[in-house]
Amino acid sequence: MAIGFAWRYRASNTKATYAPRWSHSTAIEVVVWTIPVIIIAILATLTWTSSHELDPYKPIESSVKPINVDVVSMDWKWLFIYPDYNIATVNELAFPVDTPVNFRITSTTVMNSFFIPQLGSQIYSMSGMQTKLHLIARETGTFAGLSANYSGPGFSDMHFKAHATTQQGFEDWVAKVRASSNPLTTEGFAALNKPSERNPVTYFSDTPPSMFDFILHSQMDKIAGVDSSICTPTSKNLVAAAE
Repeated sequence: MAIGFAWRYRASNTKATYAPRWSHSTAIEVVVWTIPVIIIAILATLTWTSSHELDPYKPIESSVKPINVDVVSMDWKWLFIYPDYNIATVNELAFPVDTPVNFRITSTTVMNSFFIPQLGSQIYSMSGMQTKLHLIARETGTFAGLSANYSGPGFSDMHFKAHATTQQGFEDWVAKVRASSNPLTTEGFAALNKPSERNPVTYFSDTPPSMFDFILHSQMDKIAGVDSSICTPTSKNLVAAAE
């Protein structure tokens, strides 16, 4: 247009229209406004559609039954509870490849952020609140997990490994955790909930029922000023939390 205008309206072109008082053109106004509106409409449609498709709260569609994992961030470690298998681990996560993983996430301490960069979005873990995340691994491997939100002196070592295995590999891993003969008792949970740094991977062969619900509701009570003794998940309290 710059070259065309310069050529058409050059001083030597007597055929060009000379309109020194020209100030409006409906055709130009239509073009100037229509093109940006079309561009914005296209971008808005793409943004709206892709944002909802990538919503971390949206379950992943699959013919494979998903794995449920409850995630609890602590100072400065990660507790992973497998409610369907009654096992738990510290700083290690495993799941079968091509299998959706449904995470429920909370915290017993300050706000943290659960993040496996190679698999998907980060989601905050907050005391007294439950957030969700749905991920799936399309290939086997070990992926680095981390806390993406500063949470104190032990933050830099708050890492974990996420293992995507075959179905048989996952079943073998579950069997290994159960073979540890190390149940997550009331005393064990109280000790685990205390601040500690550079925690090694730990397996718990058995967990109290509704552990995640108890932790969540206990923190809600704590925020509300109700003494619920977060470090003493008795059977009675766990059943009440589940109800």
